[in-house]
This record gives sequence, structure tokens and C-alpha cells, in this order.
Amino acid sequence: HPSVNMVSILSLPLPELSKKLRDGSLPLEHVFYAYVSKALQIATETNCITEYLQESETQLRKAKLTGKPGLLYGVPVSIKDSINCQGHDSTLGFIKNLNKPAAEDSVVVQVLRRQGAIPFVKTNVPQSLISYDCKNLIFGQTFNPLLYTRSPGGSSGGEGALVGGGGSILGFGTDVGGSLRFPAAFCGICALKPTGNRLSKKGIIAGVLGQKAVAAAVGPMAKDVESLALCMRALLCEDMFNLDSRVPPLPFNEEVYSSTQPLRIGYYETDFFTMPSPAMRRAIRETKQLLEDAGHTLVPFELTNVDYMIFNFCIKGMFADGATSLLKTFKGELEKSSLGLFFWLAKSPNWLKTVLFWIAKPFVPRFSDIIRNMRANTVDEIWSLHHEIEEFCYQFINQWKKLNLDVMLCPMLGPALGIGYPGKLSVAVSYTMLYNVLDFPAGVVPVTMVTDEDEEELKGYRGYFRDWWDRTLAKAFRGSVGLPVAVQCVALPWQEELCLRFMKEVETL
Repeated sequence: HPSVNMVSILSLPLPELSKKLRDGSLPLEHVFYAYVSKALQIATETNCITEYLQESETQLRKAKLTGKPGLLYGVPVSIKDSINCQGHDSTLGFIKNLNKPAAEDSVVVQVLRRQGAIPFVKTNVPQSLISYDCKNLIFGQTFNPLLYTRSPGGSSGGEGALVGGGGSILGFGTDVGGSLRFPAAFCGICALKPTGNRLSKKGIIAGVLGQKAVAAAVGPMAKDVESLALCMRALLCEDMFNLDSRVPPLPFNEEVYSSTQPLRIGYYETDFFTMPSPAMRRAIRETKQLLEDAGHTLVPFELTNVDYMIFNFCIKGMFADGATSLLKTFKGELEKSSLGLFFWLAKSPNWLKTVLFWIAKPFVPRFSDIIRNMRANTVDEIWSLHHEIEEFCYQFINQWKKLNLDVMLCPMLGPALGIGYPGKLSVAVSYTMLYNVLDFPAGVVPVTMVTDEDEEELKGYRGYFRDWWDRTLAKAFRGSVGLPVAVQCVALPWQEELCLRFMKEVETL
């Protein structure tokens, strides 16, 4: 429409846009069609959208008539494939889930609608969600909007590409090992993975149903932190608490978010498991320096036994049934390419896994640990695992409290890996997965870009284990000059507002 200034609409940050929509200075349909048009362009370039939600147009007309502005009145939002929207499939990339529309909206989508938001598209995911790439047989591969030869991350990869490309101002994804944080970091945007139960997961389909060792969460993705805060304000309302009584009735704490008190911040540059790329290490150092210059106190935090956590908690926890449930979801499906070896292992009997573990141990210690922890466990073994994870969380919190920390500054895997690499580098999830095991809120903020110096320094990258994975990771980082690099901002459980406040500080600096 000639009177719609698309460029100016698309350049408005969410808080400003929602204000203009609420006070009526911007017509709803101008905003809606500006985003539909931009989303179409980004989808053509990156293949990030799986479905257009036709009913969004009806909702748009109704919203104009009722005009009861919620906090997100008239804001078009995008939704990850695995989050139920009534009348639409949640495929998880599986062909058998096609033409099985959800009977009702997930609680998050219901609350979004009640706050006036207009869900308008669903976005792509990797098959089964247990991956941080973004490809399946139904919809194909999604590309990174910043560089098409790179992965957009996953499993909320369609969201990352769409929001990163500017085709959506607010997106929703899920995270069980980094699935919100990888796409945000790879596509140069912000995301918040809240504590597992701060937002309702009712009506959201998980990759592995019923596992409790590694906590999943649903959360927002946007271009900036203020948008994430506005989104949390809108969602943490009576409707959310009434629709899902398992969500603690904690409204958004404005005082914590807007505080300007100097913070006591823990930090580390590496977890001694996945060697950070030069750009990743520099991102932490520069951010630390800026925070110190701004009057905050930075305290080194010593991470230990991350390899034990990855193998014994994450792999053993996610696949405590010997990966039987995951295998079941793949039954009758094609496409197991990147998971071929994994499936062969999962199907092997326990005695064979033990033999393979001993054979592989001297040559590929990390791989042998994966083999060992993919055995089917007895009930008492699973219970003692859950107990051990609990103890681990308390120890971590004790260490945090001893140093009297408010928040923590942590590395985030980056820059974006080439397409196909995440499937070969499942072990590189150590930086993100730690905070699913602990169930701490963790956000991602882009802070710098890969420089020529970083690229030069990468030539000396060896990794801590100098195994096939480390060599592959060095290759995956190559040729990344100009791509964004992010850091992770972490707080203690239920402290989302403090996490966002810290993210805002990092973003501003």
C-alpha cells in the first residue's frame, strides 16, 4: 500500500512499536503486512518458515474492533514448530506428524493472544529437535540470514533466521541444550532461556518426552534485550498462572530489572572441555573489561569436571533408557544421516557398548565416554543419577554464594558453524547445556564480530583433547570474519529479571 512506510515500521524496536500500536498512531494492518511482507522475503532467502497462520488475519480484524490493548497489542509474533497452535501441525520435522493439527493453543500462545499479540507464522526445526542445526525432510535446510553457507543454529533455527533477518520482531522457541541460545548467537540476536518452569510448557512438544535430568524451557528471541523484557512482562500475568497452575505466580519484578546498583559478576573464559575460538575468548575479555570500567566487580569463577557433567548428566540423563524413546520417534522415518552412528550405538546391546568402550578408550576417550553413557539404565541407576544432579546443583550454588555473586558472564559457542557441522559436533554444547542441567536462567547477547586477527589466531587452534572433534571444530570456525559473537549472561533460578538486567548492561556497554 503506497501509504505504508515499511522501512520505518521495520526499523522500530518492539517497545516503541507496541507503544505506537497501543496509542493508535500506527494502524495495525500496516504493521502486520509490513512484517508479513518482510517475513516472506526472509523465508525465500533462508527457508525458515513452515506455515503461515491464516487465522492471524481474522485475529487482526477482531483486534481492531475490540481494541482492548494488551501489552503486545497488534504485535506480529513467530512461533517455533514444536509449540502448539490450534489447527496447525507440530511436526518436529517428522513426516508421521503431518496432518495432525493441534487441538488447542499451547498456554504460551493463549497468553500471547490475550495480550493482543498476533501469531502469524510457524518456523523450521531439525528433525527430532535433538540438534543445533536446522534441517528435516519435510521443509529442508534453513540457512543463516547473515551468511547462507552457515547454520542458523537450532533447534529454534527457523526463529533465529527469521528474527535475525528482520522478518519477525518477536519469536518463541524452546531450549533443552542451547536450542534458543545457539540460534540467537549464530544469527546475531538476543534470547532468554528462563528457569524451566517460569513460563508454561503446556502444549509444547519435547524431543525426548518425560526425561527430567536436563531441564527444558520455552523463551523469547528478539533483536534487543528491552524487547525480551517487554515480552516477559506481558507473559508473566494472571492468565499464565491461571492457565497453568504449575507455573509459580511470580509477576515480572520491575524493581530488579530497572536497578542501577553495581553488580558482582563471576566470569570464566573456558570450560576446559570445548576450547573457545579466539573470537569467543576475546568476546569475554572485552566484555569483562567494559563491565569493570563501568564500576562492576568481576570475580574469576573456576569451572571443574565439565566433561563429567556432559557425559554422566547430559548424555546419560537424556538417554537413560538407552535412547529407546528417541529411536521410537524415528521409527518409520527416513533421514538419519548425521545420526547414523548414534542410532547404531543406541541399538547395540549393553555388552557390546561395554566392549566398544574399552576398545575406544585409549584412542578416542571422549567418544568412549559417550558409548559408556548410552547404556540402558536400571531404575535405581536413574534415581541415583537424579540425586547426583541435585547434589551438583547445590555445590555449584554454594560456590556461587561463597563468591557472593549476583550474576555470571560466560562464553557462548560462536561464530556460527558451517551447515552440517553441528551434526558432527554434538560435544560442543558444553557451554549451553550446563545451564539446562543446573536449570538456571541464561541469556545471549551479541557483543562483537570475528576479526582478521581472530581468523589468523585460529590457525593455532588445537582443542583440549586434540581428537577428531577438536580438529573438526577448528574447521567449522574457519572463514568467519564479520560474523557475530555472543556471550552468555546467567543468573540463579527464578532470577530472570536480574539476568535481563545484566544482559541490558552488557548490551549497553
